[in-house]
Amino acid sequence: MIHSALQALRAGHVFDGARIKGRPGMVLVEDGVIRDVDVTGAPPPQHATVTDFGPDGWLLPGLIDAHVHLCWDAGPDAVAHVASGDRDTVLKTARASAATALQTGITTVRDLGDRDYLTLELRDLVPPTERPEIVAAGPPITTRGGHCHFLGGETEGADALRAAVRERAERGCDVVKVMASGGNLTPGSSPLQQQYGRSDLRLVVAEAHRLGLTAAAHVHAAEAIGDVIAAGFDTIEHFTFFTAEGVGLRPELLDEVVRRGIVVSLTLGFVPGSAPPPPAVAARVEAMGDLGAKVVASGARIVAGTDAGIEPSKPHDVLPYALSQLSRLGMPTLDVLRSATAVAAEAVGLGGRKGVLRPGADADLLVLGSSPVDDISAVTDVRAVYRAGHRVR
Repeated sequence: MIHSALQALRAGHVFDGARIKGRPGMVLVEDGVIRDVDVTGAPPPQHATVTDFGPDGWLLPGLIDAHVHLCWDAGPDAVAHVASGDRDTVLKTARASAATALQTGITTVRDLGDRDYLTLELRDLVPPTERPEIVAAGPPITTRGGHCHFLGGETEGADALRAAVRERAERGCDVVKVMASGGNLTPGSSPLQQQYGRSDLRLVVAEAHRLGLTAAAHVHAAEAIGDVIAAGFDTIEHFTFFTAEGVGLRPELLDEVVRRGIVVSLTLGFVPGSAPPPPAVAARVEAMGDLGAKVVASGARIVAGTDAGIEPSKPHDVLPYALSQLSRLGMPTLDVLRSATAVAAEAVGLGGRKGVLRPGADADLLVLGSSPVDDISAVTDVRAVYRAGHRVR
């Protein structure tokens, strides 16, 4: 039993993950689970411990970052750290990364690329009340010498791909991550390179779904995006439509993503004033902003993912900057909040349990001191964070 005493948390405003409750509200928490949400003004139960955050306080579900890398230290050479650091050092990094995220109000993360399945070890080692919920992919599946091959997921051929998916399921992973195209951080790799054909991608998705796992595809190359869509991936990471000339959105593919309801993770967010991104990205920044605005305007299902950990501009508390960026791209603030709560929970396979304030959901809560609807940057005005009913900040 994580927390046995009944708690009554009160605030002037409640956002339940789908909508704003129109009156001051109270969330009752017991045994790490939400017991009730009340907006009638009724008094709390006499035996409850009451915490009142005042008329300006906002109660929200804890935030969800749908794309992180806990084993990466967000240092100037994060690749070298995760690739060559000893196991204990990298695990220590993952533990520190998780703690940083939790203190920010991020109560769930989806880790889409670790080394040696260390995020699974982290889940076993650290109590739930001391870290976010971790949805783990293990090492991403990639080609020999392909993007992030140093994480240990090199796999080619139909039989080997099926075996790789089965291994992840047997170890306790929740999602399978595939590098459908190359990337910017791996020497010798290019985001313009297509790493797997459509038949291999379909095989991975089918095996993942058969075993009850979701499937996420890293993809930059415009041509590879079409194969990822056809293969049936649950989420598409980056979705940048890189071409040799820059960024070339193919509207028919965006339309198909919207039609199928595929979730897009644009991996936004960076700390202002930080060092510029890799040259291949920096040269496309303006075009990527235009692309992001078009994706937002399309009505596609978008989740807040950051790629936290991969470089100094993306530390493990970068999610608030990603939410502000989504707002600047034209997404209404309520939808921005949904993208980091209820929509993200569904995308990472935890719909109904995370990202909502409803009876029976986990008591992962964020309390803000001002309105995130009026100004999304209010997500940095953190007054309290609860994980499984336990106050951690």
